[in-house]
Amino acid sequence: MSKFVRILSVFSLLVVVMAIGTGVATADKPDKEAFVVLRPRDTHAANRLPIGKTNNLSSRGGAVQTATKVYISYWGPEWTTGFTTGGYSSGAAKTYVETFFGGVGGSNWIKTDNQYCMNVPSGTTDCSTVAGAVLISNPSGQFVAGNAWNDPTAVPAKPTQSDIAAAAIRLQHQFNPVGPADPNATYMVFTPTGKSMSGFGTQWCAWHSSTTSPNGKIAYAYIPYMPDAGASCGMNFVNGSSDTFGHGYFDGFSVVAGHEYEEAKSDPFPSSGWLDRFGYENADKCAWNSLSGNISVGGNTFAVQPLWSNKSGKCVISTP
Repeated sequence: MSKFVRILSVFSLLVVVMAIGTGVATADKPDKEAFVVLRPRDTHAANRLPIGKTNNLSSRGGAVQTATKVYISYWGPEWTTGFTTGGYSSGAAKTYVETFFGGVGGSNWIKTDNQYCMNVPSGTTDCSTVAGAVLISNPSGQFVAGNAWNDPTAVPAKPTQSDIAAAAIRLQHQFNPVGPADPNATYMVFTPTGKSMSGFGTQWCAWHSSTTSPNGKIAYAYIPYMPDAGASCGMNFVNGSSDTFGHGYFDGFSVVAGHEYEEAKSDPFPSSGWLDRFGYENADKCAWNSLSGNISVGGNTFAVQPLWSNKSGKCVISTP
């Protein structure tokens, strides 16, 4: 099917303060990095980057995740009781998501991040030129089945960023109640069908940010129920028809959640990691790109987008 390239913008948000149990957490960043919807009016040009996005990424001097771990919160009692959309159960969605994240570590798709690093001066574009640079690694097993949790807390009809940050903190506390927070962890919050933050599916598909918990700073991502947005957030983007596993119908989960996961590795605390001069992160530069396709991970195939490689100076779907 035809692929559409869209221009990604960053949405600003006021700093919020929230009470979490006996601790108080504040959103670190007035900005979150958002993955904007695919729009039919966008250009059809094959493998085209939006104007001004051909420059390489450079370090802003901040941290990266050198050995990423993924934790997943299925926020809301709906995930426990179960729900169905489009003939697919919420259990099928969870299987799709967990199989993807369980197998993506060590893949040649995410290996692209191995060229980015920390402990380098701001402005660095090539880690190999800096003594003491610590590179992002690509271990297998970045997500394991035991690192998913059904959070029974009720989800508001329109959760706010502070609500989502609170859910991420609960997730962090669930797996590491004493702390300190793991600087290599991304805490991914999934909401059920029909309950998503305002703007989902019309302005953006997902986003990642950071917040401060009682156990320290954490990186987190928000992933609404992708099929609710249909083709605007990736349904059938790579796989034009759907099968029993959910290829096609669930393409948005691997394309969009994969986008946020990948960016949290090289810019866990936006925007202190690797960005280009316009503020675009690694996956932003290749979003909705015509090179998008299926990769084999975890004994199955999943739709993903290409990622930006400084070494190649272009978007790549696989790094040998």
